[in-house]
Amino acid sequence: MDRETNKKFIEQLARSQIYADYERAFTRTTGLPLTLRPVESWQLPQRGKTAESPFCALMAEQNRACAACLETQAKISAEHGAGPRTVKCFAGLCDTGVPVSVGEELLGFLQTGQVFLKKPTRSQFAKTAKQLVDWGWKVDLRRLEEAYFQTRVISPQQYESVLRLLTIFAQHLSLVSNQLLVLSANSEPPAVTRARQFIAEHQADEISLGDVARAVNTSTFYFCKLFKKATGLNFTEYLSRIRVEKAKNLLLNPNLRVSEIAYQVGFQSLTHFNRVFRKLAGQSPTHYREKLPRN
Repeated sequence: MDRETNKKFIEQLARSQIYADYERAFTRTTGLPLTLRPVESWQLPQRGKTAESPFCALMAEQNRACAACLETQAKISAEHGAGPRTVKCFAGLCDTGVPVSVGEELLGFLQTGQVFLKKPTRSQFAKTAKQLVDWGWKVDLRRLEEAYFQTRVISPQQYESVLRLLTIFAQHLSLVSNQLLVLSANSEPPAVTRARQFIAEHQADEISLGDVARAVNTSTFYFCKLFKKATGLNFTEYLSRIRVEKAKNLLLNPNLRVSEIAYQVGFQSLTHFNRVFRKLAGQSPTHYREKLPRN
């Protein structure tokens, strides 16, 4: 998926009930803000959240300080690795992004933070205030100091536990995100709805873009543009996701060999099936089956 499609998909996930329930429970339990954001974002992720740090809320009122917060966010995106990415801002607060992926593709981050991992000092505050003055901000020192020392302080061990919870949720989102992407309808054109139905009915067959276009009485060129605009995926990508979701269900049956499943869902090559499954699920079909709960 391209960047714009990724962004729309993350926005869709952020509107889902599963995310809303988790964000509410997370903030009530930890007292920390949480946002699901795309990889590239030019908005302050926690702006307006009920658990937003009062100091960070003050920073958002000033352009240069706001830019510094966005720089912290950009650093999180630039970090590498599958685990949590923690960055400290100019004022000493920590922010962390936990990657959310579909298979091998990074879509965005579960971001939390705006905390100190140790109690801030007076000298640390003085350094922060000086930096703001150097940036040309006419600082209300009393208001700034009050907000700074009201910032949440948690131990590194507590924060590590919080990030572990987020990592588990990110993994869960990764598992259900492909299903959400396949099932999303979002007031789509009737031709796309009919196309989804046709693909679902014939996903095990050797169907082509032209076959689907004819089934919904449109030209191949027009259908290609219409389908991509409505779903964010081209026909081949969508068909692959449909087949992989079907394969996941069939993998629950221990009596079916992986090769049988590959052909049942429409792949003509076991190698191609393994490659596509790994790309979309982040693991091989065999590994996926091994991790399934056993009765």
